[in-house]
Amino acid sequence: MNKLVLNSESLNNVLENKTISRQDVIGIYQQAKNDPEELFSTAQNLREKFKKNTVTFSKKAFFNVVNLCKDTCSYCTYKAEPGEEKLSLMSKQQISELLQLAKKYKCVEALFVTGEQPEKKYDEAKVWLKENGFNSTVEYLIHASELALETGLFPHTNAGNLNFEEMKELKKTNVSMGIMLENISERLTEKGMPHYLAASKRPKTRLEILENSGKLKIPMTTGILVGIGETMEEIIDSILAIKQLHQKYGNIQEVILQNFQPKQDTIMKNTPSTDEKYFKTVVALSRIIMPEMNIQIPPNLSPKSYQSFLSVGINDWGGISPLTPDFVNPEFSWPEINKVDEDSKKAGFELKCRFPIYPEFFSFISKELRDKIAVMEDVEGLVKEEYWK
Repeated sequence: MNKLVLNSESLNNVLENKTISRQDVIGIYQQAKNDPEELFSTAQNLREKFKKNTVTFSKKAFFNVVNLCKDTCSYCTYKAEPGEEKLSLMSKQQISELLQLAKKYKCVEALFVTGEQPEKKYDEAKVWLKENGFNSTVEYLIHASELALETGLFPHTNAGNLNFEEMKELKKTNVSMGIMLENISERLTEKGMPHYLAASKRPKTRLEILENSGKLKIPMTTGILVGIGETMEEIIDSILAIKQLHQKYGNIQEVILQNFQPKQDTIMKNTPSTDEKYFKTVVALSRIIMPEMNIQIPPNLSPKSYQSFLSVGINDWGGISPLTPDFVNPEFSWPEINKVDEDSKKAGFELKCRFPIYPEFFSFISKELRDKIAVMEDVEGLVKEEYWK
C-alpha cells in the first residue's frame, strides 16, 4: 500500500497509529468542511488496512416482539399505542412460525426487538405476557432466544434499557446485544428537543447500560443517530465516549451510524433528512477516531447511494432481511441481498455473511454458543456460503 502523505498533520498522525485529541478531530472536521478529500482518503486507507476489501452483513429476520413503549421520541414511528393497526404483540406460536420461516430463508440472525419496558406503562402488555405465560418482557425474550437457538438461528436482542441482571440472563442465549447511544448530548433531552419525553435516552442511562455490557463481557452493538439537531462536536463527543468504553472493556463489536430520515405522523416530520456530505464526513471521522472498529450504515436508509459509503470507511451493512421489513423504518425496504452483493462488487468489495457476533469476539461467548457457531463457520469465522446463499 502506498504511504499517504497528507497536508494535515493530524491525519498523518492517525495513519501512523498515533493517538489524536478531541481538538485534533475538531480541526480535521473544520478542514474537511471545505475539502473532505484528505479525510475521506485517510478513512479509506484505514479501512483497507484493518478490514481489507471485505464488506459484511448479517442475514436476519426481524422479530417485532412488542412495540408498546413507555417512551416517546419525536422522530419514532416504531412505537404503537393500544388499538393501533401496527400494534405487535407476538404470541409464542407466531415466534415459532417466523423462526421456521427464517430458517427456510437461510437467515442466520434472529433480531428480537421490543419497546422500552412496555409492561411498566400498559395493562395490554401485562395481559399479553400473562397469556403467554410470562411475568416480564425479558422472561419472554429469554424463551424466544432459546427457541431461536433450537431452530438454528443466533439471537441478537435490542430491548432498550435492560438492567444488569436481565442482561446477564440474556447473555446465556444471545451471541450479542445492542443498544444505540444515539447521542451523548444532554441538550437533546431538553424541552423541545427530540429526546425530551424519552427518559431512557438520557445519556447517563445509556452509558450505564453500555458500561454493564462491558462488565458482563457481552459483544455489544451501539451507535449514533445523525441529523436529529445535534452539532458536529456532539457527534464527535459521542463517538469518543464509545471509544472510551471500548478501550475500557473491549466489548463494543460494532458502531452503527444511522442517518435521520423524517417520518410522517411524527413531531419531526418536517425536519429534512441528513445531508449526505455531512453524513459521509461523520462516517469518515468515526473511522479515524476508531480505526479498527466495525462501522456500518444501514443500506436501506441511503437507497440510492449506500455503496458510495464504502469509499469513506465503512465495512458492514448491518442486518438485512429477505423476509421481514425494517419495523423501525418501515417506509425503507431492505435492498435485495443479491443487489447489495452486486453493488458491493462494483465498488470493489466482496460481500460476506457474518454471524450477529464478529469473529474477533467469539471468545466472549459460552462454549455452548461457540460450538453452535463452529458448525456453520468458515476459516475466517464468517458464515459458510451454503448456510446463507
